[in-house]
Amino acid sequence: MEEEKGTTGSINLSLNGKEEKINLSGQVHHLPCCIKFNGHCTVSQYFKPKLKGMEIDGLAVEEAHFRGRKLQGTTISLPNGYAGFVLAKNNSGKRKACDVSEGNSNDWEMKAQFDKLTYWNHDAPPSKDDPFLRSFHWFTVAEAVSFSIICCLKNFFPPYFEIPLLQLHKQVKAEDLATIDAALA
Repeated sequence: MEEEKGTTGSINLSLNGKEEKINLSGQVHHLPCCIKFNGHCTVSQYFKPKLKGMEIDGLAVEEAHFRGRKLQGTTISLPNGYAGFVLAKNNSGKRKACDVSEGNSNDWEMKAQFDKLTYWNHDAPPSKDDPFLRSFHWFTVAEAVSFSIICCLKNFFPPYFEIPLLQLHKQVKAEDLATIDAALA
């Protein structure tokens, strides 16, 4: 029987003093489309979001057009204690001896950081009920929950069965739990 090998790698979030940290807050966009291009593009020349001067559910509505299609979105902050990172493969050739022996080329380094992003909808203005925005409730739930598995052994030999046990470590709002429950259904 052949043992299955996994892929290992590393993510370096320090800049090692070589470069300045680039802050992309307010410049990161989550678009509701698939773009089959991976290269340089002068996005700021063509993609120009503008505030519409109205709020829905406490969210400032922005408007932009992408390939002639109207988009409506809003800029949101990441929850306290969280940050977004732009990563790139590290091709510097400087790897540890243990990495070289395994032929590891799955090393990533931080190129930029952000704490705000803009998400866009095609046909509807942003709302607190948008799936993308509702997914942020998971951060609150994840901080409060831990999962444990209790194995019940019958005479200390198989068959045994596992019972998942959910433990809450801090108070969670009903809204957060309802959002997660709806996402899992």
